[in-house]
Amino acid sequence: MPRLEKPDYEYREDSAVPPFDDSRPLFLFDGVCVLCSSGAAFVMAHDKRGVVAFASAQSLLGSAIYRHYGVQMDESYLLLLRGKAFTKSDGYIRLFTELGGAWRLLNAMRIVPRSIRDWAYDLIAVNRYRWFGKTDYCTLLTPEQRARLLDS
Repeated sequence: MPRLEKPDYEYREDSAVPPFDDSRPLFLFDGVCVLCSSGAAFVMAHDKRGVVAFASAQSLLGSAIYRHYGVQMDESYLLLLRGKAFTKSDGYIRLFTELGGAWRLLNAMRIVPRSIRDWAYDLIAVNRYRWFGKTDYCTLLTPEQRARLLDS
C-alpha cells in the first residue's frame, strides 16, 4: 500500500488536483462497482446532515487524488478528512465517526487488529466485481444522490 502519510492538505499544492471544497470529508469510490456505488448510496442515505462530500474515482477530481496519493482504484476507496487520506477499515471507522449518532458505535471495530480488518477488506475488494458485478457509471445512485457528487 502506498504511503498516505503526507503533510496535511498537501494535495492543494498539486496542480493536477482540481480545487474543491475540502471543508467536509470527501469519500471517493469506484463509480462502476455495484458494491462501491451501493455503499456510497447507503452512506448518502444515512448522511442526513450532508456532512460528507462524494466523488467517483473515475472523475477528474477522483482520479487526480488517487494519483496524488499513489493509490490504485482497485486497492481501496479513499477518504479525505481534514487534509489527510485514509483507506480500508480505518477510513470506514473514521467515516462513520464523522456521520455521528449511533454510527459512532462502529468505533468498537478498532478492537479488531487492523491487519485482520484490512485482510477482510482486501478479500472483498479483490473479488468485488466477480461477487457483486459492474454497472454503468453511478447508475445505482438516485438523481438526488448523483447531484451530491463533486464530479466534473
